Amino acid sequence: MRQAADGNGVERLYFGSHAVDSRLKSAIMDSRDPHPYARIPDVRDGLTREERVVLYVLHQTQKERGGRNVPTAMLWGRVCEHFYISPEALSEMLARLGARK
Repeated sequence: MRQAADGNGVERLYFGSHAVDSRLKSAIMDSRDPHPYARIPDVRDGLTREERVVLYVLHQTQKERGGRNVPTAMLWGRVCEHFYISPEALSEMLARLGARK
């Protein structure tokens, strides 16, 4: 990792050949996070890694249940196998993603 400033005074962090604006430094450099880019939305669809995991687990669980609705508690238990999220944060995420009525 190296740092450099461009002509406009904006610092950039370089991870290999990837440049990242220094304003995202705190999100990237959180040492407790095993995935340093987990909180940065993907450019393809705007989803973070955590949101993508939640939607994937929700889809897999719906298929297992024959297309029926998935209780939030069941989803929370399965999502926590991938990363920890509080039940309240999961409910907020589901509402934001439109997966909840």
